[in-house]
Amino acid sequence: MNYILFDGPVRDQLLPFTYTRPVADIRIGILTLREKWENYLGLTTTTVTEDHLSGRWPMVEMEENVLIDASFVPTAPLVARIKALKANQAIFCGEEPLAFFTSEGQEVDFDTYEITQYEDDDAFRVEHTWDIFGKNHEAIERDYELITQGRNSQPIPETTVAFYPERIFIEEGAKLPLCSLNAEAGPIYIGKNTEIMEGSMIRGPFALCEGSVVKMASKIYTGCTIGPFSKIGGEVNNSVLFGYSNKGHDGFLGNSVLGEWCNLGADTNTSNLKNNYAEVRLWDYATESFAKTGLQFCGLMMGDHSKCGINTMFNTGTVVGVSANIFGSGFPRNFIASFSWGGSHGMTTYKTAKAFETAKAAMARRNVDFSEEDAKILEYVFEETAKYRRY
Repeated sequence: MNYILFDGPVRDQLLPFTYTRPVADIRIGILTLREKWENYLGLTTTTVTEDHLSGRWPMVEMEENVLIDASFVPTAPLVARIKALKANQAIFCGEEPLAFFTSEGQEVDFDTYEITQYEDDDAFRVEHTWDIFGKNHEAIERDYELITQGRNSQPIPETTVAFYPERIFIEEGAKLPLCSLNAEAGPIYIGKNTEIMEGSMIRGPFALCEGSVVKMASKIYTGCTIGPFSKIGGEVNNSVLFGYSNKGHDGFLGNSVLGEWCNLGADTNTSNLKNNYAEVRLWDYATESFAKTGLQFCGLMMGDHSKCGINTMFNTGTVVGVSANIFGSGFPRNFIASFSWGGSHGMTTYKTAKAFETAKAAMARRNVDFSEEDAKILEYVFEETAKYRRY
């Protein structure tokens, strides 16, 4: 069977992260949504996504296909039902298709389908940007069970202080001298060729993905994921870094999500709680207004390739788009459009030529090329988000 992941109706609610990737490639827990589905299905997947992303993530259609809404997190019962789908059968969640069978070239008309409902207390979905950190605790626990089952961890070094060591899994090549790991509240996953430097204190659930580094004397609280080839330091709580991003110095990051190729300057701090303890509102691209989150704690949402200078202060519930460069004293606005340059003193447009120079330099540090496809995607984002840059 050929499985295809599609973005579904929540794609715009997951901007700015879905400007530069399909929904399937959002990281929550240890793995991306795609990696979770492929692990459960035992097969690779392709994608139905926005036109500007289809060059990098093309769809491959075969004679028989099952399309799956990538925003749903897979479970064994759900995958069993999907694998059992036959021609003209679909699984809905409420009024929306979760998965459906289609033949090559078929015009899909759900009025002609046999539809069953999926209702499962064990299922959850990534519908909003704040779900990425809000549901990360549970996602780490699920992924930990999925990828460590039947495998043996590398031994915990004698110099590492470990509480509940049976809930700690260490991959080959990891270095953990003189650090503290506490898995009482959830498991701790240490990926391949990672390093946790001296004096760092970590509480699970926690995931450190391949090639990433925790800097000296860091304080990492529960519910954090540090994606591949990233650096983290200072104080971090309930936050997700997708990959190739850095918060390498002191400062607080809480209830936040950073895309790829982001960098927070030294002593950058995010507020994750309003002074009056009120509900946090967050910029919603779908409605082009500030939406209620239902959350008391919510920090920073930062799209790919965005960066900030030293001592930057982000207010509670700040959304930064793609390829923004923020610097200067004071609090910048709590919605910063993609390709913005400046801070609280004022903003101007960050021209693509300059932004691409920075992207090339940053990616070269990880031995990754800035490709023509990267440029095409970012050019599209630049044009698509021009309406927000009224400087």
